[in-house]
Amino acid sequence: MNFKPLAALLCITSISFSAFSASDTTAQLVNKAKSESRTQASHNVVREADFKKTEQELKAIKAQLDAKRTSVQNATDVLTSTFSDNENKLARLEEKLRLETGSLGELFGVVRQNAKDLDHELSDTVTNVDRAVYTETVYDIVDAKSLPSMSQLTGLWLSMMEQIKASSEISKSTVALVNDEGVTESAEVYRLGSIGLVAEPGYVWWDSKHQDAIVYLKQPSNGPTLASLSTLANGEVSNVVVDPSRGFMLDQLALEPSLTDRLQAGGVVGKVILGLLAIGLIIALVRGISLAIARQKIRAQLKNPEQAGDNPLGRVLAVYRKEQNQTVEALELRLLEAVVDEQTHLEKGLSMLKLLAALAPMLGLLGTVTGMIETFQVITQFGNGDPKVMAGGISMALVTTVLGLVAAMPLLLAHNILSTQSENIRNILEKQGIGLVAEQAEKTVESKPVVSPVGTAA
Repeated sequence: MNFKPLAALLCITSISFSAFSASDTTAQLVNKAKSESRTQASHNVVREADFKKTEQELKAIKAQLDAKRTSVQNATDVLTSTFSDNENKLARLEEKLRLETGSLGELFGVVRQNAKDLDHELSDTVTNVDRAVYTETVYDIVDAKSLPSMSQLTGLWLSMMEQIKASSEISKSTVALVNDEGVTESAEVYRLGSIGLVAEPGYVWWDSKHQDAIVYLKQPSNGPTLASLSTLANGEVSNVVVDPSRGFMLDQLALEPSLTDRLQAGGVVGKVILGLLAIGLIIALVRGISLAIARQKIRAQLKNPEQAGDNPLGRVLAVYRKEQNQTVEALELRLLEAVVDEQTHLEKGLSMLKLLAALAPMLGLLGTVTGMIETFQVITQFGNGDPKVMAGGISMALVTTVLGLVAAMPLLLAHNILSTQSENIRNILEKQGIGLVAEQAEKTVESKPVVSPVGTAA
């Protein structure tokens, strides 16, 4: 059987079927592409319309901004022109004012300067207690920005005259006085011109701002009071302690440290020095009384040498009477021993007194060095701009040196006096002991038999 024609037929059939299938696929793709193209074209039309709309809006906004800029520029030009015109007008007016005022400007400056000086004076003066009629006029002139009026000038002159007159018066008035407990009460005061106010406790500080008076912390000795000023106010002559600095010296008087403050400034070292001084003075007092009693008893013993009393000389005489049967050499040694024993008793405590006298200035030097170290530490931390922060160390450095010298001088003086008294008593004992030894030696020589020389027989 011949299969070749059949195979050829089958091949032709398959090729025709494939051609038909490919043709259908291509047609579909073309249709799809056309459809997408139409869709994209419609979308582009919409976007183009949006772009045109946005462009129109932006052009409208730009046109508005251009119009606004033009308006602002025109307003700026108008304001600049107006400012220039005002500047020129102001310059002309100032020149006109200068020409019209002339010397009044200088007068205004002089008046304001004098008003300021008077204002400063009135803020601290005690005349405000009862002499402040024209004070407000002075304040108005100081605060004024224009030329003072005639009434203000008159008030300034009257205020000056008021203060001049008040400075020569002694007037009595009633003010609000703040006592030591902080309670404000009404009190009578005397005003000594413009120098100060005097209440019953003494000088008081006048606070012009709060319109009250405060008593100074410390009053001068023989300071004025209401009772002492009453005679002066009646026209009589009286001596009054015044403060010409108008309160500055009274403030400094309150700051002057007392003895207790100075001792506290010495710190621990200063207290130790004072303790040594107290101990030394007690020793000196006890030994001084003891030596004085011993000297008095020795004087009584010298008047009655037969009876040996309870005193240094009596004890030496007792040793002599006990040992007078001994040889002269032994008796001399016994008496020397008794004198040495009495000398030891007489000089008891003097070495301690001398030690304290030498130790006090050394402690003062220690306090000085300690205070200087503290001062340098303060300078390192805070600098040396404010002396108040260094006052503690400097006070300690100076006070301890002074305390050391003050303690050493009376201790040295006491040691010298007591040593002299002890030496005098020892000299008396030695003199009496030597006299007793000499007496005993004379008795021994007299008791020995005299031996005559015997010659040889011829």
